[in-house]
Amino acid sequence: MSTDSARDSFVERMGGALTSAGLARLPSRVFAALLVDDDGRMTAAEIAGGLGVSPAGVSGAVRYLDGVGMIRRERERGSRRDVFVVDDDAWHGMTVRLDQFYAPLIAALDRGLAELPADDPARRRLRLAREFLAFVLAEMSDLDERWAVRRAELGLDD
Repeated sequence: MSTDSARDSFVERMGGALTSAGLARLPSRVFAALLVDDDGRMTAAEIAGGLGVSPAGVSGAVRYLDGVGMIRRERERGSRRDVFVVDDDAWHGMTVRLDQFYAPLIAALDRGLAELPADDPARRRLRLAREFLAFVLAEMSDLDERWAVRRAELGLDD
């Protein structure tokens, strides 16, 4: 199998897996395409051409992916063109930014708990959700430290 067909196959498999996990189809495919690209950097035109989709579709997909921290937008030197970049350790980066996702949820749950009467039956459910999210956030720093050790063990440090 050629490198190009192996990459195309990966994009479809990984895109499908991300779609099954709840991400929209085109952002899933765009992320997979960036992940398997030689340097993890592509312009919107390169993404559109590689995936056979419209530039407008790519625009919406990269806006979403950038917004949730899965990729970032950079400007090419001496150009007005944007380049979309996925970090080598993108999964780690997304995971350690979970506090940006969970903090507003915890705040909303705290407010709900403060506003509901003490005998309201929904309080238990809200408290369970709040405590679980707080637990996940606390565990993330330990996970981050353990990942640094594991990366070193695997010889994958930069």
